[in-house]
Amino acid sequence: MIGELDRKIVAMGASVREALQKAILAFREGNWESAKAVKKADYLIDLQQTEIEDLVATAMATQQPVAKDLRLLLCAIHMAGELERSADYAAHLAKATKFFAGTPAWRQTVTIEEMSHINAEMISRTIEAFSLRSSEKARLAAEMDDQIDHLHKRLLKEMVIAMAEKPEEADRILKFIQVSGYMERLGDHMTNACEAVIYMVESIHPDLNP
Repeated sequence: MIGELDRKIVAMGASVREALQKAILAFREGNWESAKAVKKADYLIDLQQTEIEDLVATAMATQQPVAKDLRLLLCAIHMAGELERSADYAAHLAKATKFFAGTPAWRQTVTIEEMSHINAEMISRTIEAFSLRSSEKARLAAEMDDQIDHLHKRLLKEMVIAMAEKPEEADRILKFIQVSGYMERLGDHMTNACEAVIYMVESIHPDLNP
């Protein structure tokens, strides 16, 4: 059953990463049809979360897990929850495509892309840390969130300047800031997942995102 749980966590992580990659592509190209496909596929990730939770519940009820296995099961539930929330932010990014479609792309779109690419890599590394039961890899994955935070803060400063120079663009600027916030919070969720991995391995509760 543990092997099946591992496979489901890996599959869910791959689904979330794919959703994020498709969302940023739709956002960059202003492709609303592609964005809608990302939104529609979000329910499949919700189903993956439910399957993981059901599997964990079955394991707890039938296998009487010892401390180490119990931490693994708790981590799996936590991981599934953080992945599901991350997928929500990918869907939010896709939804924002409609707001900007048909308008000239801003140069700061490159920053959103960079944040999304880091997030995608962070998802992969967090899943790897879980699969390998590696707290070291979890800590390294969590460190990537600092890069996302830096990019988010830089974009905020640029958007504040842009609003002062072009107040008529206030609505679009505020929406763009919101989109950047989606990517920043996605990084926070993956940091939380890394904390769960460390708890699974070391039986401590680290604070990787003070």
